[in-house]
Amino acid sequence: MASLPNRSTVSKGKYSLTDFSIQRTLGTGSFGRVHLVRSVHNNRYYAIKVLKKAQIVKMKQVEHTNDERRMLKLVEHPFLIRMWGTFQDSKNLFMVMDYVEGGELFSLLRKSQRFPNPVAKFYAAEVTLALEYLHSHNIIYRDLKPENILLDKNGHIKITDFGFAKEVRDVTWTLCGTPDYIAPEVVTTKAYNKSVDWWSLGILIYEMLTGYTPFYDHTPMKTYENILMGHVRYPSYLHPDVTDLLTKLITKDLTRRYGNLQGGPQDVKNHPWFSEVIWEKLLSKDIETPYEPPIQSGVGDTSLFDSYPEEELDYGIVCPDPYGKLFGDF
Repeated sequence: MASLPNRSTVSKGKYSLTDFSIQRTLGTGSFGRVHLVRSVHNNRYYAIKVLKKAQIVKMKQVEHTNDERRMLKLVEHPFLIRMWGTFQDSKNLFMVMDYVEGGELFSLLRKSQRFPNPVAKFYAAEVTLALEYLHSHNIIYRDLKPENILLDKNGHIKITDFGFAKEVRDVTWTLCGTPDYIAPEVVTTKAYNKSVDWWSLGILIYEMLTGYTPFYDHTPMKTYENILMGHVRYPSYLHPDVTDLLTKLITKDLTRRYGNLQGGPQDVKNHPWFSEVIWEKLLSKDIETPYEPPIQSGVGDTSLFDSYPEEELDYGIVCPDPYGKLFGDF
């Protein structure tokens, strides 16, 4: 196992609110929001993820949040989001990231309804390289889905949101992830490891090619039941090679699931569906992307992100902070 770069994971005293001017909201979630910001020093655009401490504590996500900061500080890969630093005020945590202008793969997929075989293959191959990198550093990602895959200005992927990522030497038990994408071993609260990311890769490929997930139901409990039943219907328009790969990823049997066997990620990369992928060229982004986002680069173009109502922000407020000690490394 390769070990992560031996860098300091502490990010104190690097940035503050006065280093940025906030432009607009790019996304919202249960803990806070992501803003497009502009550096007052170099005029570049960044994304700042802001999390409310009280909300994190209430939802028992302190460990996940600290894990996310630590993981993002350590990972360095062409297909993973980069974090520049963090800071905090009395009420909020701030994570300064790359601004990835091309929007979510999710939005592109909804617009396209489904992707042609070569397009799905391109994105799946880049995701495979990202997972291979994370797993070689004992990190399980645990939240693979089209909403967490952004496209850069050239159309390459950046996996974002490390809220569920965890460094795991052996096994872990936490139930987390998005219902449609959760592996059966997580649903049944068995001990699990990297196998769960390869299951999710199978679900992702299936959704890219069909426009829907194989176990979907509008109630999570029924979705979980479907996952445990494990019946997947493969539409006849799917290429036989991809159907074969999907049966090897979306399988409950961990002794047969690709990515989880002796050959590790190599089994996935060597599968006939990926036969024309030149992995070294892909890793160096030396391959034409199937879609180039229609944006103006470097000017803070947000046309590919949804609009959100802007709120009165309490950033920078000074007041008693009962939770600061829980987030000492921010």
